Amino acid sequence: PQGIGSPSVYHAVIVIFLEFFAWGLLTAPTLVVLHETFPKHTFLMNGLIQGVKGLLSFLSAPLIGALSDVWGRKSFLLLTVFFTCAPIPLMKISPWWYFAVISVSGVFAVTFSVVFAYVADITQEHERSMAYGLVSATFAASLVTSPAIGAYLGRAYGDSLVVVLATAIALLDICFILVAVPESLPEKMRPASWGAPISWEQADPFASLKKVGQDSIVLLICITVFLSYLPEAGQYSSFFLYLRQIMGFSSESVAAFIAVLGILSIIAQTIVLSLLMRSIGNKNTILLGLGFQILQLAWYGFGSEPWMMWAAGAVAAMSSITFPAVSALVSRTADADQQGVVQGMITGIRGLCNGLGPALYGFIFYIFHVELNELPMPESPSGGSVVAQYQLQQNSIIPGPPFLFGACSVLLALLVALFIPEHTNLNVRSSNWKKHCGSHGHPHSPQAPGEAKEPLLQDTNV
Repeated sequence: PQGIGSPSVYHAVIVIFLEFFAWGLLTAPTLVVLHETFPKHTFLMNGLIQGVKGLLSFLSAPLIGALSDVWGRKSFLLLTVFFTCAPIPLMKISPWWYFAVISVSGVFAVTFSVVFAYVADITQEHERSMAYGLVSATFAASLVTSPAIGAYLGRAYGDSLVVVLATAIALLDICFILVAVPESLPEKMRPASWGAPISWEQADPFASLKKVGQDSIVLLICITVFLSYLPEAGQYSSFFLYLRQIMGFSSESVAAFIAVLGILSIIAQTIVLSLLMRSIGNKNTILLGLGFQILQLAWYGFGSEPWMMWAAGAVAAMSSITFPAVSALVSRTADADQQGVVQGMITGIRGLCNGLGPALYGFIFYIFHVELNELPMPESPSGGSVVAQYQLQQNSIIPGPPFLFGACSVLLALLVALFIPEHTNLNVRSSNWKKHCGSHGHPHSPQAPGEAKEPLLQDTNV
């Protein structure tokens, strides 16, 4: 069945919202289950779980994108959402199986790849940036609201209800795809048989990384992205656990922190970013974003009081302007037929960081003996947060060692970014790439010179 109505961006938006709303509800329960399951090496195991998931997603995203180009989007939307949400009911059934399935689900945890390809199928090139912005804003909105709702329901009715609700929303998402989502890839763009071959060159996750060293400007940009996004990926995987267990935040405080940070990040990436790009230029905006990221990570690393985390969170929102500014710089300076190549390199670097960052942070927490003796006490009657009872070894001189390491990594990224010219032409030698795209690409998705697109997330330009 073709679904309800014609394919539209709103179909994609609903799929994304329901999936990440379900996971957002589990933010607080997951932190508790993680510590109860791995009481001695909480941060290390969290890093390994998220690291395995990230690396598997990096390896599988191009292949799933290539298969969806041949077999259609709807079936792969169903596949990715089902396997991404499959661990949810296991949280209360078996925590060990829950975390094991989360790790393995990284193979299919690439819903954004298929959703962005779906949007590319049904939009004109001048509409695509706005459509992607709507999908990204929907993702942010789901995470702004759901952790707070999950924390409230867990406090009032228990975590079991939260897991049941999250499972129900995930099933609703699957049913929505089955019943309401129409296929976006035109029939004439697909082969008649499901046994049709695909291009394995197109499905190579390292294809974009192999081209990094072919141009010095591209190399500088990719090194900057790697050094700045590695700590960001690690921080995202462990920071809410750090707030809950080490800084003594309550579940409600963690949810409020996520909501405030999400709202500030949306403002920073829209209003503030556009003002900075017009006033100080593209390169200086990147440098400013990296500067904010260094300050934020150093503050997280040395901060020992909850109010310091809130203050650093406001700075973290400003640091979120870095990657959009990098994408804009690449989009503006690369030739029209080089957009897919250069954006593919940056997306590949970020995918690699999503696997390496969490594992690195977990390992640094482990070697500095930042572990937990017991769960934090509930919030005090006066409303203040009771600091978690934990002990650090005497050789641990800072509360958050990985964040300080991340600050040093971003400082190196800032030094590298100083050498990136403001105005240049990126000239990547990619005749084979262009030939490949010419023979396999879709004529309905041309690339505009000024459009920052992530080729791993749409069409055939993996």
